Amino acid sequence: MHYYPPYRELQKQNNYIYILDFKQQDVNGDNIIDSIYLVGDKPNEIESPFTDNIALLIHDGKTNISTTISLKENAGYNPTIFLGDFTGNKVSDILISIDSGGSGGYGFYYIYSYISNTLEKIFDHAKFNQEYKYDVIYKDYDEVEVKEKDKSKKYIIDIKYKGKEYLSEIYDSNGRLKVPIQGWVNPLGGLYPVDFQRDGTYELYAYQRIAGRYNADGLGYVQTSLKWTEGEFVPFFQTVGIQG
Repeated sequence: MHYYPPYRELQKQNNYIYILDFKQQDVNGDNIIDSIYLVGDKPNEIESPFTDNIALLIHDGKTNISTTISLKENAGYNPTIFLGDFTGNKVSDILISIDSGGSGGYGFYYIYSYISNTLEKIFDHAKFNQEYKYDVIYKDYDEVEVKEKDKSKKYIIDIKYKGKEYLSEIYDSNGRLKVPIQGWVNPLGGLYPVDFQRDGTYELYAYQRIAGRYNADGLGYVQTSLKWTEGEFVPFFQTVGIQG
């Protein structure tokens, strides 16, 4: 049975609020199916893929009461909902994903718990981006170092795969850098639920794009897998992968 909020399409200043995505599962732990919506405006036209004023709406299947939650980053493309248990309590949490549409290829991601109708944000892309920062430094002899800021962990990328033309622009005939070069790691570009242990509890697979001299100069990805431990998501596996 589908439970819809009091509106399906609500007029608002010559625009409409649209249902952008919709899922149903029990999210408050009362064993009754709830309805979860992403709603938002399409300010230009119905056919436009861009939406803003995106909000989460939870419709309680037992009480028929709807709760609307505003999002800090509430504009973008392809807003979607995934429902799954991330904390191991056997009740589904709510993962929201929104593409920014920017050249950096990053996105906005939130995970909410709604146990006993109490909302708790348990993942925020902005917090992740603050914690997972890196220095990207070109080294002599066709290498790039990717190092966690303020931490000892580092990775070395062999960039010979970029080809002779690319390498000749930045290295001399002895393999040394002509000038110092630094790249960067973009904010979170993808966040995917994966049940690594196949136990019904989802972990997170996150990736961030590594850029070289300019944003289109992709060198690879920092790939971080996280699991819920003692009230927060912590990394349990990390790699750097190159394109190929």
